[in-house]
Amino acid sequence: MTNNYSDVMQSSNRSHSIPAGVLMRRVVPANNSCLFTSVYFALSGGEFNDTIGPALRQIIADTVAADVITYNEAFLGKPNREYCTWILNEDHWGGAIELSILSKYYGIEIVAVDTQNVRLHRFGEDKSYSQRILLIYDGIHYDPLMFEPLDNNQVIQTVFPVSNDSILEMALEIAREAKASRQYTDVQNFSLRCLVCNAGLRGNTQARSHALETGHLNFGEI
Repeated sequence: MTNNYSDVMQSSNRSHSIPAGVLMRRVVPANNSCLFTSVYFALSGGEFNDTIGPALRQIIADTVAADVITYNEAFLGKPNREYCTWILNEDHWGGAIELSILSKYYGIEIVAVDTQNVRLHRFGEDKSYSQRILLIYDGIHYDPLMFEPLDNNQVIQTVFPVSNDSILEMALEIAREAKASRQYTDVQNFSLRCLVCNAGLRGNTQARSHALETGHLNFGEI
Protein backbone atom coordinates (compact mmCIF):
# COMPACT_ATOMS: atom_id res chain seq x y z
CA MET A 1 0.00 0.00 0.00
CA THR A 2 1.32 3.46 -0.88
CA ASN A 3 1.81 5.97 1.89
CA ASN A 4 -1.12 8.19 0.81
CA TYR A 5 -2.00 9.21 4.34
CA SER A 6 1.50 10.58 4.83
CA ASP A 7 0.87 12.85 1.85
CA VAL A 8 -2.25 14.12 3.61
CA MET A 9 -0.33 14.66 6.84
CA GLN A 10 2.60 16.42 5.17
CA SER A 11 0.37 18.82 3.28
CA SER A 12 -1.50 20.00 6.38
CA ASN A 13 -0.68 22.02 9.48
CA ARG A 14 2.80 23.18 8.48
CA SER A 15 2.79 26.12 10.87
CA HIS A 16 5.62 26.10 13.44
CA SER A 17 3.91 28.62 15.71
CA ILE A 18 0.83 28.16 17.85
CA PRO A 19 -1.53 31.16 17.97
CA ALA A 20 -3.81 32.05 20.86
CA GLY A 21 -6.44 29.39 21.30
CA VAL A 22 -7.60 26.30 23.17
CA LEU A 23 -6.45 22.68 23.04
CA MET A 24 -9.47 20.39 23.17
CA ARG A 25 -10.62 16.83 22.74
CA ARG A 26 -12.40 15.82 19.56
CA VAL A 27 -14.65 12.92 20.61
CA VAL A 28 -14.74 9.94 18.24
CA PRO A 29 -17.02 6.88 18.46
CA ALA A 30 -16.31 4.54 21.37
CA ASN A 31 -15.71 1.42 19.33
CA ASN A 32 -12.79 -0.94 18.86
CA SER A 33 -11.23 1.35 16.23
CA CYS A 34 -11.12 4.61 18.18
CA LEU A 35 -7.31 4.61 18.11
CA PHE A 36 -7.24 4.40 14.31
CA THR A 37 -9.98 6.99 13.84
CA SER A 38 -8.11 9.33 16.19
CA VAL A 39 -4.73 8.87 14.49
CA TYR A 40 -6.21 9.54 11.06
CA PHE A 41 -8.09 12.61 12.29
CA ALA A 42 -4.84 14.06 13.63
CA LEU A 43 -2.69 13.12 10.62
CA SER A 44 -5.18 14.55 8.14
CA GLY A 45 -5.55 17.90 9.86
CA GLY A 46 -9.03 17.24 11.19
CA GLU A 47 -10.78 14.92 8.73
CA PHE A 48 -13.18 12.61 10.53
CA ASN A 49 -13.39 9.15 8.96
CA ASP A 50 -14.72 6.31 11.11
CA THR A 51 -14.23 3.78 8.30
CA ILE A 52 -10.45 4.20 8.18
CA GLY A 53 -9.73 1.45 10.70
CA PRO A 54 -9.26 -1.44 8.23
CA ALA A 55 -6.75 0.55 6.15
CA LEU A 56 -4.59 1.41 9.16
CA ARG A 57 -4.89 -2.11 10.53
CA GLN A 58 -3.64 -3.40 7.17
CA ILE A 59 -0.65 -1.03 7.28
CA ILE A 60 0.24 -2.38 10.71
CA ALA A 61 -0.19 -6.03 9.67
CA ASP A 62 1.94 -5.51 6.54
CA THR A 63 4.67 -3.75 8.54
CA VAL A 64 4.78 -6.52 11.13
CA ALA A 65 4.73 -9.34 8.57
CA ALA A 66 7.61 -7.75 6.65
CA ASP A 67 9.95 -7.68 9.68
CA VAL A 68 9.74 -10.84 11.76
CA ILE A 69 13.02 -10.00 13.53
CA THR A 70 11.86 -6.71 15.03
CA TYR A 71 8.28 -7.81 15.48
CA ASN A 72 8.93 -11.08 17.23
CA GLU A 73 6.82 -12.91 19.80
CA ALA A 74 8.51 -11.16 22.72
CA PHE A 75 7.63 -7.74 21.28
CA LEU A 76 4.10 -8.59 20.14
CA GLY A 77 3.03 -10.92 22.94
CA LYS A 78 2.07 -13.53 20.35
CA PRO A 79 3.67 -15.07 17.24
CA ASN A 80 4.13 -12.71 14.30
CA ARG A 81 1.61 -14.38 12.00
CA GLU A 82 -0.94 -14.76 14.77
CA TYR A 83 -0.61 -11.08 15.63
CA CYS A 84 -1.20 -10.06 12.00
CA THR A 85 -4.46 -12.03 11.94
CA TRP A 86 -5.39 -10.61 15.35
CA ILE A 87 -4.93 -6.92 14.46
CA LEU A 88 -6.95 -7.25 11.24
CA ASN A 89 -9.94 -8.37 13.30
CA GLU A 90 -12.02 -5.24 13.98
CA ASP A 91 -13.18 -6.66 17.31
CA HIS A 92 -9.73 -6.01 18.75
CA TRP A 93 -8.40 -2.77 20.21
CA GLY A 94 -5.20 -0.99 19.35
CA GLY A 95 -2.70 0.25 21.91
CA ALA A 96 0.97 0.98 22.47
CA ILE A 97 2.30 -1.52 19.91
CA GLU A 98 0.08 -0.12 17.18
CA LEU A 99 0.97 3.49 18.04
CA SER A 100 4.68 2.68 17.89
CA ILE A 101 4.27 1.11 14.45
CA LEU A 102 2.17 3.99 13.07
CA SER A 103 4.64 6.52 14.46
CA LYS A 104 7.46 4.85 12.55
CA TYR A 105 5.40 4.33 9.40
CA TYR A 106 4.34 7.97 9.15
CA GLY A 107 7.57 9.44 10.50
CA ILE A 108 5.84 11.45 13.22
CA GLU A 109 5.87 11.45 17.00
CA ILE A 110 2.60 10.25 18.51
CA VAL A 111 1.88 11.33 22.08
CA ALA A 112 -0.77 9.50 24.09
CA VAL A 113 -1.89 11.64 27.03
CA ASP A 114 -2.83 9.32 29.89
CA THR A 115 -5.60 10.87 32.00
CA GLN A 116 -5.48 8.24 34.75
CA ASN A 117 -1.80 8.80 35.56
CA VAL A 118 -1.41 12.32 34.10
CA ARG A 119 1.59 11.37 32.02
CA LEU A 120 2.71 11.42 28.41
CA HIS A 121 3.48 8.24 26.47
CA ARG A 122 5.63 9.38 23.55
CA PHE A 123 6.11 7.11 20.55
CA GLY A 124 8.97 8.04 18.20
CA GLU A 125 10.47 10.47 20.70
CA ASP A 126 13.96 9.11 19.98
CA LYS A 127 13.65 9.39 16.18
CA SER A 128 14.18 13.17 15.79
CA TYR A 129 10.88 13.63 14.00
CA SER A 130 9.95 17.27 13.36
CA GLN A 131 6.21 16.96 14.07
CA ARG A 132 3.89 15.32 16.56
CA ILE A 133 0.21 14.52 17.01
CA LEU A 134 -1.64 14.18 20.31
CA LEU A 135 -4.20 11.65 21.48
CA ILE A 136 -5.88 11.56 24.86
CA TYR A 137 -6.31 8.15 26.49
CA ASP A 138 -8.59 7.35 29.42
CA GLY A 139 -7.48 3.77 29.98
CA ILE A 140 -9.68 2.24 27.32
CA HIS A 141 -10.63 4.91 24.77
CA TYR A 142 -8.64 7.25 22.52
CA ASP A 143 -9.68 10.66 21.20
CA PRO A 144 -7.55 13.09 19.17
CA LEU A 145 -6.58 16.48 20.57
CA MET A 146 -6.90 19.55 18.38
CA PHE A 147 -5.98 23.18 18.83
CA GLU A 148 -8.74 25.65 18.02
CA PRO A 149 -7.48 29.24 17.49
CA LEU A 150 -9.42 32.11 19.00
CA ASP A 151 -9.22 33.80 15.61
CA ASN A 152 -12.10 32.35 13.61
CA ASN A 153 -10.21 33.03 10.40
CA GLN A 154 -7.62 30.40 11.30
CA VAL A 155 -8.14 26.65 10.94
CA ILE A 156 -7.81 24.06 13.66
CA GLN A 157 -4.39 22.50 14.16
CA THR A 158 -3.77 18.82 14.82
CA VAL A 159 -0.09 18.45 13.85
CA PHE A 160 2.39 20.35 16.01
CA PRO A 161 6.13 21.07 15.79
CA VAL A 162 8.17 18.95 18.18
CA SER A 163 10.24 22.04 18.95
CA ASN A 164 7.29 23.61 20.78
CA ASP A 165 6.69 21.85 24.11
CA SER A 166 4.02 24.29 25.27
CA ILE A 167 1.42 22.10 23.57
CA LEU A 168 2.49 19.22 25.83
CA GLU A 169 1.86 21.37 28.91
CA MET A 170 -1.62 22.14 27.57
CA ALA A 171 -2.21 18.43 27.04
CA LEU A 172 -1.12 17.61 30.59
CA GLU A 173 -3.48 20.25 31.93
CA ILE A 174 -6.35 18.54 30.09
CA ALA A 175 -5.24 15.26 31.68
CA ARG A 176 -5.20 16.83 35.15
CA GLU A 177 -8.70 18.21 34.69
CA ALA A 178 -9.95 14.86 33.39
CA LYS A 179 -8.45 13.02 36.35
CA ALA A 180 -9.92 15.49 38.82
CA SER A 181 -13.37 14.80 37.39
CA ARG A 182 -12.62 11.05 37.10
CA GLN A 183 -12.84 11.06 33.31
CA TYR A 184 -10.77 7.91 32.97
CA THR A 185 -11.24 4.17 33.04
CA ASP A 186 -9.38 2.08 35.60
CA VAL A 187 -8.41 -0.84 33.38
CA GLN A 188 -7.72 -3.04 36.41
CA ASN A 189 -11.16 -2.58 37.93
CA PHE A 190 -13.63 -1.46 35.25
CA SER A 191 -16.67 -3.66 34.70
CA LEU A 192 -17.07 -5.64 31.49
CA ARG A 193 -19.59 -8.07 30.10
CA CYS A 194 -18.76 -10.80 27.63
CA LEU A 195 -21.03 -10.16 24.65
CA VAL A 196 -20.90 -13.85 23.69
CA CYS A 197 -21.94 -15.58 26.93
CA ASN A 198 -23.01 -12.57 29.03
CA ALA A 199 -20.49 -13.30 31.80
CA GLY A 200 -19.68 -10.37 34.10
CA LEU A 201 -15.97 -9.53 34.38
CA ARG A 202 -13.77 -6.96 36.09
CA GLY A 203 -10.70 -5.43 34.51
CA ASN A 204 -8.29 -6.42 31.77
CA THR A 205 -6.92 -9.42 33.69
CA GLN A 206 -10.28 -11.18 33.97
CA ALA A 207 -11.16 -10.30 30.39
CA ARG A 208 -7.93 -11.84 29.09
CA SER A 209 -8.36 -14.96 31.22
CA HIS A 210 -11.92 -15.36 30.01
CA ALA A 211 -10.80 -14.99 26.40
CA LEU A 212 -8.10 -17.64 26.85
CA GLU A 213 -10.48 -20.07 28.55
CA THR A 214 -13.45 -19.65 26.21
CA GLY A 215 -12.17 -18.11 22.97
CA HIS A 216 -14.71 -15.31 23.43
CA LEU A 217 -13.28 -11.98 22.25
CA ASN A 218 -16.20 -9.55 22.28
CA PHE A 219 -16.53 -7.44 25.42
CA GLY A 220 -18.53 -4.36 26.33
CA GLU A 221 -17.92 -1.95 29.20
CA ILE A 222 -20.80 -1.62 31.71
